[in-house]
Amino acid sequence: MPKTNNNIFYHLVAFLTVAIWGTTFVSTKVLMINGLSPAQIFTLRFTMAYVLMFCFNHRRLFADSWRDEGLMVLLGITGGSLYFLSENEAMNYTTATNTSLIVCSCPLFATLLVRLVYRSSRIHIMQLTGSLLAFMGMIIVVLNGRFVLHLSPVGDALAFTACICWAFYSLLMKTMTDKYSAAFITRKVFFYGVLTIIPYYILVPGVPSMAVLTQPVVVGNLLFLGCLASMICFLTWNWCISKLGAVKATNWVYFNPITTMIFASWVLGEKITIYFLIGAVCILTGMYMADRKT
Repeated sequence: MPKTNNNIFYHLVAFLTVAIWGTTFVSTKVLMINGLSPAQIFTLRFTMAYVLMFCFNHRRLFADSWRDEGLMVLLGITGGSLYFLSENEAMNYTTATNTSLIVCSCPLFATLLVRLVYRSSRIHIMQLTGSLLAFMGMIIVVLNGRFVLHLSPVGDALAFTACICWAFYSLLMKTMTDKYSAAFITRKVFFYGVLTIIPYYILVPGVPSMAVLTQPVVVGNLLFLGCLASMICFLTWNWCISKLGAVKATNWVYFNPITTMIFASWVLGEKITIYFLIGAVCILTGMYMADRKT
């Protein structure tokens, strides 16, 4: 298969992964309504994903060195515990719009981090222009004609923490995918994600009751988040980073608000406006420009 066709396939997988992630807000909201906290949801979905991954990938338990094992811990923190906690807690202090805008700006920071760490990775002017155009499109989609932002130092700082976490996660993945398989890395991310969230429960104790966990709606949404949105999507995302590189793959995060808006329109009846269409065109055009010169 020609390289161009391969890249199209990798981009398609990245798109499908982000599209699924864009729908998880509904499942998370349903679980919270039924009595689960964001930390409990994260712990349950990552534990479920780890157990499933371990069934398929268990021959190798540790990385080649303590340094690499330490980097796996950082992956579990930046792509797991700290990322999800800071993102979910941000919405307790600031608006969902602010959180979306800040978190979805991580491709810009990922591009800059790759350039700073890997001096040989030059940023072409067309790549930077494309990234900025996609970023502007993302802002248009998220604001959706309501050009008013309410600043909240605590909430916005938490959202920015999540943004930086995902940027560092992408950068670390660029290093680790040269040494280890996507399946091995994904399993370690789940393990260290669950392990590093345990201290949170010391500060904020709480365990969901069996009455909550045995509800069909809770079981169904946890299965969706644990099996599909966590195990399969993290596996495909890490694989896409290994094939496309951190910058190309992470640019697909700009597409997240589009899938979220489409899903909200389908499920919740939210109206798709001209701002959404303009923003979607900007995102797609910007991603195409950035991909051509990455």
